[in-house]
Amino acid sequence: MDLGSPGEKHRQAVPNAQAPWAGFDSRAYVKANYLRLHDEDAEIISIMRDHFGDYFREHRQDADPVIGIDVGAGANLYPALAMLPWCKEITLVERSPQNLEYLESQLESYDENWNQFWTVLRENAEYQAYQGDPRRRFHEVTRVEPGNLLDFDRIARRGPWSVGTMFFVAESMTTEREEFDRGVGSFMRALAPGAPFFAAFMEHSEGYHVGAEFFPACDVGEQEVYESLEPFAGKIDTLRLKRLGAPGNLRKGYSGMIVAYGRRNLDSDIPES
Repeated sequence: MDLGSPGEKHRQAVPNAQAPWAGFDSRAYVKANYLRLHDEDAEIISIMRDHFGDYFREHRQDADPVIGIDVGAGANLYPALAMLPWCKEITLVERSPQNLEYLESQLESYDENWNQFWTVLRENAEYQAYQGDPRRRFHEVTRVEPGNLLDFDRIARRGPWSVGTMFFVAESMTTEREEFDRGVGSFMRALAPGAPFFAAFMEHSEGYHVGAEFFPACDVGEQEVYESLEPFAGKIDTLRLKRLGAPGNLRKGYSGMIVAYGRRNLDSDIPES
């Protein structure tokens, strides 16, 4: 999500490798999106916290330690905060050099603007039960790692992860449907069988500006999102999708947002890559 409007000259095909990731202005992105809590983010957080809260309430006695991953973290900390109470380790994977620098800058003591996002998470009883200092725990358990969702094998070998998030990544890195589907598959294959996940997508995005640069987007709606996730999450649990937000609330050039959540299938149900 970012301010700015796509123009006709940007409607050409732009694969992931051709996008100007070195020019992604993380400070401009945070200023436009995360200095204050937007209603859309508050709604997304409420759905995500209840999904994770319900899962970990039912599985709190599981013996294996919980490790989390946020794929394409960008300059957004709230997906990691949503996993924080249960994880002994959280990996933030990101490609853009400026975003990697921003994430590293937040590890010691994240900025005050992220407190309002934690407050929304705390409206769920499972998060209220966590009595630790979230800023200190974020410092203790979070690590930042460079990585590309379309070249994910090296990172995926460190998994499988117990819980995962992917916010506005697969559809916001390319115009190509094949790369979108491959990105979603890479994310889902990195998760452990039965792992809870939460993903968010811009619906029918035409692309977006961050600072002086324009970045591509793949035009997807609920059907495309469902088709990309169903092979990985349609067996063990009901795959849930919800459309929210109004066109143009945050920027021009998209029709809404889609959140998708559930649990990853068992290994025997995952299609071969």
